[in-house]
Amino acid sequence: MIKKLLILIICLAGIAASAYSQDGNKKDSLLKVLATAKEDTGKVATYIEIGNLYELDDFHAAGSYYLKAYQLSKRLNYKRGELKSISNYTYLLNVNSQFDSSLLLNKQAIQIAKSLNDNTALAKAWANTGNTFQYMDEYDSAVYCYEVSIKLFESSGDKVTIAKIQDVLQNAYMKIGQNDKALKYGKSAVNILRTSNDLSSLGQAILNTANSFQSAGQADSALAYYNEALDISHKINHKRLEAISLLDIGNIHFHQYNADSMKAYYQKSLTIFKQLDDFEGESNALRGIAHAYLLKKDFIAAKKNIEKALAISDSLELLSEKYENLKSLSSVLYAMHDIAEAERCLDSAQIIENKFRGDEIQKKTLSIEKRFETEKKEDRIKLQQIQIKKKTTFIYFLVAGAIALLVILLLSYRNYYNRKKLQQAKIDELEAEKQLTATEAVLKGEEQERTRLAKDLHDGLGGMLSGIKHSLNNMKENLIMTPENAQAFERSIDMLDSSIKEMRRVAHNMMPEMLLKYGLDTALKEFCNDITRSGAIHTHYQSLGLTNNMLDQTISVTVYRIVQELVNNAIKHAAAKNILVQVHQSVTEKLLTITVEDDGKGFDPAILQQSTGMGWKNIQNRVDFLKGKLDIKSSPENGTSALIEIAI
Repeated sequence: MIKKLLILIICLAGIAASAYSQDGNKKDSLLKVLATAKEDTGKVATYIEIGNLYELDDFHAAGSYYLKAYQLSKRLNYKRGELKSISNYTYLLNVNSQFDSSLLLNKQAIQIAKSLNDNTALAKAWANTGNTFQYMDEYDSAVYCYEVSIKLFESSGDKVTIAKIQDVLQNAYMKIGQNDKALKYGKSAVNILRTSNDLSSLGQAILNTANSFQSAGQADSALAYYNEALDISHKINHKRLEAISLLDIGNIHFHQYNADSMKAYYQKSLTIFKQLDDFEGESNALRGIAHAYLLKKDFIAAKKNIEKALAISDSLELLSEKYENLKSLSSVLYAMHDIAEAERCLDSAQIIENKFRGDEIQKKTLSIEKRFETEKKEDRIKLQQIQIKKKTTFIYFLVAGAIALLVILLLSYRNYYNRKKLQQAKIDELEAEKQLTATEAVLKGEEQERTRLAKDLHDGLGGMLSGIKHSLNNMKENLIMTPENAQAFERSIDMLDSSIKEMRRVAHNMMPEMLLKYGLDTALKEFCNDITRSGAIHTHYQSLGLTNNMLDQTISVTVYRIVQELVNNAIKHAAAKNILVQVHQSVTEKLLTITVEDDGKGFDPAILQQSTGMGWKNIQNRVDFLKGKLDIKSSPENGTSALIEIAI
């Protein structure tokens, strides 16, 4: 699927480009009007309308007209014209991967909309910013922007635009693997847009929802939606929508191993992509045709088509396409028994994959550096503000010479009061630090003791038990036993095996290797899966935006112990059937949120204040150590929910 076609533009201009695609004379008419138009707001609107018409077949021309509209709006101080121009132009910047420029303009649009005190314009600016974040693969930030936009739009009752935001929101959820939420928003968007006259937006919403169905493994529903998108593309003469629909229908037939059908659809999409000069689309279609020939065992034709696709991706440095084409070419070469060349293709594909990983790491590093630089700039601004305030106070002090003595007395008293207040604050801070230091020492000692005991159990007792088992097995071969004694001997061996497994489980719980090797997300997932597999209780784990490389190991271990204790409490005391563990890391808010819920018998949270149990104290101490907030909600027969928020 071609990424640039998945995201709908939330256009401030309110003009659907497809509305003019059926009228070829409209463009010529507007160009004639533009030649004699005055330098006013009407000319801004004309520029944008012409850009809309060019957008379907000539991105470069469309962008030039949007820029002219923006520049004229700046000269006229026409704020709404600036908003409309930015909305349209940033879409083209996103398509051409100029994300920094797009993000900068969208942030300007947010400030302009705030200055106009226009919630509708502000909502659209937030939505467009979300689009840019989605193009940048920063899906958490995209979801945040879309949520802000939807809240602003709800008061306006503009259901069509809300539907467009829901459509792009489904893409973000699909990218992070939450297909249920993606389908929920996609279906809602399609239902709303069916009642509108915006066939272009409806067509793309249907296409996106088809992608969600396909991602969820519902091929029949996906095929029905792709066919509907194809029908709409014919009605409005939307060539890009038509080409993508044909390509995706071909993909459905490919997964059904229907070589003739898939080839026909890929061939049609290839023809349209060539008309649009869409080389990435051509590469996709040629690769599909090659797969069709491969299924038909026509290896020469398959190789010919995949080499064409590879030539396109290679010449234009389309690395993701080149990666897919190399893998497909290796499959064809394997089928032709050219093993050496097939392996060389796979080696080349591996080099590209390694580059992708390196680029991703570099991208994350640059993002962190940018955030750090931004924080430094904000600190410098605050310092300058403080310095300016001090200078202003000094000037006022000189001007107020007539009442200098009174001012000095007042300042002296205030200084004494502030100093006393500051001293008290320092005392409180030292006491808090002392308490946290003690807690940290206890927790670290506890973890060190757990590690030592786990190692002693695993290496000492585990080795000893394994040695005993080995000795018993050797003895068995040299002993002559009655059937009853042989049975008793085997039972003893089984009991010894169970003891070894239980010992290893206890050692693993004391210091799970998953946490140290793969981080918090994987460790919690494995912990919940182990509980479910044990049959004690069904435990479901969900995470969103959790990046282990941003979490300190001390935080990871402490959070793991908190979740472990909460889950154990639910198993021991709640008589629950299900437990839900959710962990959400928000990079923008610098917040880690942990939720543990069960459907057990519940209790009155007030009894926790008088609780003398070590489990609850351990949880509270760990939360306090991380300077977090803990909220317990429960009532008899209504289950229990624990919410923990930790600043990171």
